[in-house]
Amino acid sequence: MIAIVDDDESVRQAIGALVRSLGYRAITFAGAEEFLTCGRRCETSCVIADMQMPGLSGLALHKQLAACAQPIPTILITAYPDERMRRQAYEAGAACFLAKPFAEADLIACLRLALARREQPAKSDRRTGF
Repeated sequence: MIAIVDDDESVRQAIGALVRSLGYRAITFAGAEEFLTCGRRCETSCVIADMQMPGLSGLALHKQLAACAQPIPTILITAYPDERMRRQAYEAGAACFLAKPFAEADLIACLRLALARREQPAKSDRRTGF
C-alpha cells in the first residue's frame, strides 16, 4: 500500500490515480496526523508526503517514520522547492524529493526507488533522487 499525504485534495486524487494505475493500492490522507493515527502503518510500503502542510510537515512525518523499527521510505514533494529543503530531505534519508508540478515518470521512478529501498534498505543510496 502507498500512502499519499497532502493537504491539497486534487494532488491526493491525482497521485492516488497514478499509483492505482501502476497496480498498487493507494490510500490518501489530508494530513500527517491523520496518517499517523490511522493504524495502517504496518501495511504501508511507501509514503508520498507534501513537505509543507498545516500541522505536522511532511519532513517531520518522515523523521518519525525513519525512527521506527521498520522505517517506511518516503518521497517528499513540494510546490516551494529550494536547495535548503532538498538538502534537509536527503539528510533526513528521504528516498526522493520532487518539486510540484513533476512529471509522472519522475514520480514513478521515485516510487520504484522507494519500494526497492523498502526491500533492501542497507543497499539504498540516500543521494539518489530527482
